Amino acid sequence: MDFNEISFRVRYGETDQMGVVYHGNYAQYLEMGRVEWLRALGISYKEMEENGIRLPVISLQLNFKKSAVYDDLITVVTELKKKPSVKIEFDYKIRNESGEILVEANTVLAFINSHTNRPMRCPDYILEKLGI
Repeated sequence: MDFNEISFRVRYGETDQMGVVYHGNYAQYLEMGRVEWLRALGISYKEMEENGIRLPVISLQLNFKKSAVYDDLITVVTELKKKPSVKIEFDYKIRNESGEILVEANTVLAFINSHTNRPMRCPDYILEKLGI
C-alpha cells in the first residue's frame, strides 16, 4: 500500500479568532495521516515503540494553498515517497470537502533504535508488509 486517506472535521479549538486553522496544527494532521497509514498496513505505532523503534521527524515542509476553516471536513492523503531505508519519506495532500488542495507537505523520519539512540535500518517486517 503506497497511500492512505483519513478524513475528519476541523475542531473549533484548532482555529484562530478568524475561524482559520492555526498553521501549527497541520503537523498534527500529518502525524494522524502517518499513524493511520501504518495502521492500515497492520503496523501499530505503539507496538513499534514497545519494540524499541522510534520515528522522529527530521524534516517537515508545508506549502499552504488555501485555508482550512472551522467545521471543514478535510482529508489527509498520506503517500510513501520511496522505499524506506534508514529514513522513511511521505508526501501529503490535505483537501477540503470540495476536493480543493489546501496544503501539500512532505516529511522525512528516521528509524532510531531507542536502546542505543542510533539510526537503524527500516525493520524487515515493515518492508515485508510493503511487499518490498
